[in-house]
Amino acid sequence: MLHCAADVARMLGCSEWWVKEQARKRRIPYSFIGGSYRFTNGHVEEIVRLFERRPIESQEPAALPRQRSAQRESMATHRLTARTTRRARLATLDTAS
Repeated sequence: MLHCAADVARMLGCSEWWVKEQARKRRIPYSFIGGSYRFTNGHVEEIVRLFERRPIESQEPAALPRQRSAQRESMATHRLTARTTRRARLATLDTAS
């Protein structure tokens, strides 16, 4: 049985635009019949498999967050100061003249 993009979108829970865009970019399997995208049940199953994500099984425990080094903490910090505005600079020049 052939499905149109709207049917596939309903089955997958996404937009019709997304299905057509993925087919246009050839990221998903499809048939192009009569100027429109058509999908078989096998195509839909393959689309689901293509976008399936499985958990990664890791033997190692998760890495602990890195601690700040003592060297970095001992570095001196410099306080930022705002620039004098142009209006204030011009005002001081006018009064000095």
